Amino acid sequence: MMNKIKRVIKAGFLNFTRSGIISWAAVLVVTITLSTITTILLLQAILNFSLGEIKNKVDVTIYFNVNAGEDKILSLKQSLENLPEVSQVTYVSRDEALKLFRDRHENDYSTIAALDEIKDNPLGAYLNVKAKEVSQYESIANFMKGDDALVIGSSSIVDKVNYYQNKTVIDRLNNIISGAQRLGFLITLILIIISIIITFNTIRLAIFISKEEIGVMRLVGASKIRVSGPFMVEGAFYGIIATVVTLILFWPITFYFGKSMTNFLGINIYDYYISNLLQISVIILLSGVVLGVFSSIIATRKYLNK
Repeated sequence: MMNKIKRVIKAGFLNFTRSGIISWAAVLVVTITLSTITTILLLQAILNFSLGEIKNKVDVTIYFNVNAGEDKILSLKQSLENLPEVSQVTYVSRDEALKLFRDRHENDYSTIAALDEIKDNPLGAYLNVKAKEVSQYESIANFMKGDDALVIGSSSIVDKVNYYQNKTVIDRLNNIISGAQRLGFLITLILIIISIIITFNTIRLAIFISKEEIGVMRLVGASKIRVSGPFMVEGAFYGIIATVVTLILFWPITFYFGKSMTNFLGINIYDYYISNLLQISVIILLSGVVLGVFSSIIATRKYLNK
């Protein structure tokens, strides 16, 4: 069995070297395909980072009355944290709210003067609530309106919940995020299908050169696996070499974009590429080998069935 496997691998290597320019043309096409897949992975990372930044900037703020007791506020905070939709709840006390207000309006002398004139702190405490998904803010707002036992008594201390003022913006962001994800998936699918078709046709051309050899092998009684095995190995060579070329190619490309476009992209694409190099390498290698082997199987089947 080991000798048979060695002969198949050796025959596949000989097929690769014998085809010459055709073999390297197939490697080039597979490299383009793998480069497309790598680009898609990096674009998905940029898209996910951008959508994550948008999600982080969206929240619901619950403002409390000035005389609201801190124990009731913290009790409500714990109730909100127990909701499956909630990822984080931040409590801002009255004193902290006043300090933040002063910092935000430090150059607005009339506002600061009016605040000093009042002397007492006119601001109440508040809770910033972040949901796991933008679409879940409505259920959190409905929880605050409901008669659930967890929030009994909270209506007397709540001044307002700003979800309803921001509902249009939140709904629009949710639609943008959903649309971007669907569009990204569709573009990815189209590009991968086009790349697979081009790769398949190129490998089929490489195998077409050996169609007479395949016919002779079939005439002398060679099994289908003995005939197609070397071409499968040849296809795997295409994928392995194309993987190495692709990974080397994207090293300087990501370095350039990471160095010059981090502020624009919002993420250092070079750091992402290096930190996820193992994962990207495995995805690209498997894609290349599977693509090469599968294309070889389909291409040789035409001659094996004659």
